[in-house]
Amino acid sequence: MADCIFCKIASKEIPSTVVFEDEQVIAFKDLEPQAPVHVLVIPKKHVESVAALKAEDKELAAHILVDVIPQLARELGVAESGFRVVANTGDEGGQTVKHLHFHLLGGRSLQWPPG
Repeated sequence: MADCIFCKIASKEIPSTVVFEDEQVIAFKDLEPQAPVHVLVIPKKHVESVAALKAEDKELAAHILVDVIPQLARELGVAESGFRVVANTGDEGGQTVKHLHFHLLGGRSLQWPPG
């Protein structure tokens, strides 16, 4: 999508601090971190949200959740102490960018409820 900020980050039109990248996914530091470790993991393919995932996206979703996020948690030093993964979906779910993204947060005690 031409006006999607995350598509522009994925295509390197907008700079970011990349912490991981492969053919399907890019992960970068959040500009307004809510924890010492706060990165966003996004597919390079535009998918609007978790609710917009289709059967054809199963491998992509699995890659993000099974391969990328655990690897990043280890590399960023939060795998042992614990971390949170959040995917806000829709307006009432707090989604502000309409491109599927997962927040990986850690490095401090994360309380519940989140807010």
